[in-house]
Parts: sequence; structure tokens; C-alpha cells
Amino acid sequence: MPEGHTIHRLADDYRARFAGTAPRVTSPQGKFSDAAALLDGVPLTRTEAHGKHLFLGFGDDLWVHIHLGLFGKVGFGGAPAPPPTDTVRLRLAHHAAYVDLRGPTTCALITDAEKTAVHERLGPDPLRPDADPRAAYLRISRSRTTVAALLMDQKVIAGVGNVYRAEVLFRHGIDPYRAGRDLTEAEWDAVWADLVALMREGVRTNRIDTVRPEHTPEAMGRPPRVDDHGGEVYVYRRAPQPCHLCGDEIRTADLAARNLFWCPTCQSR
Repeated sequence: MPEGHTIHRLADDYRARFAGTAPRVTSPQGKFSDAAALLDGVPLTRTEAHGKHLFLGFGDDLWVHIHLGLFGKVGFGGAPAPPPTDTVRLRLAHHAAYVDLRGPTTCALITDAEKTAVHERLGPDPLRPDADPRAAYLRISRSRTTVAALLMDQKVIAGVGNVYRAEVLFRHGIDPYRAGRDLTEAEWDAVWADLVALMREGVRTNRIDTVRPEHTPEAMGRPPRVDDHGGEVYVYRRAPQPCHLCGDEIRTADLAARNLFWCPTCQSR
């Protein structure tokens, strides 16, 4: 499932290619046909992301709410647009570009009030200027649940997925099995600031890199990471390889139906 930086990047991409235009809106698959007919030729006025939720604003008060889930994909292209396949849920097109949405968990036409309800059930997003990290810490500091599970709870903090969860805990030496209530406010402030910086860089580069400059392959004289997720990381999907810092074996375990990765030596706090 894409992490939050990918959704914010998609919001930027939709805005750059379609904001201010009145695109042709179609649903070749047919599952969004009625809504597409209402939006066809209506100006796309704004785009927005909150965590893993993407919002495309049409006219004054209509929104397309998209959640990619595990299988959703977005593909941009130039004109002329090729004939769509019957797997395309939503296509926007104009004289210079098109974009196809396939396989999302959610693709729905909603009102302003319904959009507000989505925001209200989500935690603060490190990439949004209106984010309140205090709201997240209030929930974390009262919880017996592990820090690792809380970071993946979109009601607590929105947009953090398995990669950022594993990496930010490593970068701050935090045992993923610590209870949230045992995380100090200073530790949370550092984790939040790090997530903001890491995820902003993810939007910029369209990949997740979490190793500090002194731990890059060039600096350490080690081979670069080879993985279909890309990016240089400390622990994510590196079990049972040795830790870049201490040499101990990276471990993995199931936690809340997701694979957790950590270094037992470096994350002993």
C-alpha cells in the first residue's frame, strides 16, 4: 500500500496537469459512470491529500475521494490518450494529458460535508500544514498499545506506513514493542520532526531514503540496496541481514497483520 508521501505527490501531479482545466471525465470500467457523467467538463479546481486519502475537487463543492488500497494504481500520460482498457475506473483527459486510475479500494463522489467527515476520523498528517502533533501524542501517551502499532494506526497519525514506521523507530533507537504511554514527549517531538523531514524528501524524490549521509553505500563502502521498493534503509525488509551500525541481525515479526523490522541492539530503549 502506498505511504503518505506517494499520495501527496499524486495530489501535486493531478494539480500540475489538470488544475484549471475542464477535463473529459469517464469511467471505462463502468463502476464510476454515473459520477463521471456529472463531472464531465466540470473544472478541476483543487487537489488535496490527507494520509493515504486523495481528494480531487471539481467546481465549488464536489470531490472525488480516492484511496488506492493494496492494488490501486495511477498512470499519467500525454496526448493523444490511448484507448482505455476495461480496468480503468476513472480517466481524466484533455488536449495535452490523461490520467488513469485502476483498482482503487475507494473511488467515490462526495460532498464537502462527507469530505470533512473523512478528515475528522484521521490523525494528523506530517505533510499537512494544519497537522497538530500534540493530538497524536495525546492518544499515544495514554495507550498501552505498542509504539509500532500506534504509528500504523491512521486514526493516530495519518500517512505513515510500514517503511516509515520501521525506519523512524530505528533512527531514534526506540524498541518497537514499547508501550505508547512509555514514549516521552521529547522522544515524540523528535520522531514527528523526523517524519516531517523524511516524508517531505519522499515527496520530492518519489522514493523512500532513510539512511543518514554517513551511512550511505558510498560513505560506508557497501553495496547499494537492491529491492523493488527502492531507496536506502536501515531495517525495512533487511532481515536477517546485519545492521549497518552494529552488525547484529535484523529481525522481523508479525505485528497487527504487518511485518515489523527492527535491530534488537540499536533499538534497546
